[in-house]
Amino acid sequence: MKIYTKTGDSGETGLLGGLRVSKNHAAIAACGDVDETNCQIGLALSLSTNSDINHILAKVQRQLFVVGGQVASCLAKDASKVNILSEDIEGLEKAIDKFQHGLPELAAFIMPGGCQCAAILHVARSVARRAERSVVELIGAGRCGSELSLVLIYLNRLSDFLFVAARRINLDQGVEEERWLPGAD
Repeated sequence: MKIYTKTGDSGETGLLGGLRVSKNHAAIAACGDVDETNCQIGLALSLSTNSDINHILAKVQRQLFVVGGQVASCLAKDASKVNILSEDIEGLEKAIDKFQHGLPELAAFIMPGGCQCAAILHVARSVARRAERSVVELIGAGRCGSELSLVLIYLNRLSDFLFVAARRINLDQGVEEERWLPGAD
């Protein structure tokens, strides 16, 4: 099978279920943001030496394919057969609680960065937030509704997990977090 089909050369692409839409459609934007989140997580995985975090990040990557499938099929009559479940969200919450234990209390905003892996996790976090906003836009446009409610919660928890994972990686690497204080330059 060839990788190129030429069916998107006119600025349209296909969603799951066969619907053709413009490449600037809200569903395509949301799918792209989910994909970009997944790519950033893959980059972080290539650098992380924390096997517990790596296990969760690898699971998240698989779950993000489910998220993308749900978003890509939300306009179809036959919605995705594989969906994000409340258990997936609970798994992220347990991971947040586990990795947050022992982290310094947050008394100020922290600058995104630190070691290379943590910095990439912060990028992944911000892209996950964008994916969340894209899904909100898709829902708000009346195009998709309740079928994406757990996706929205999942993306929200994912960004929280990525923030905590970045902080944990920095702590494990002995990299001190830089606090942001208003007016201090």
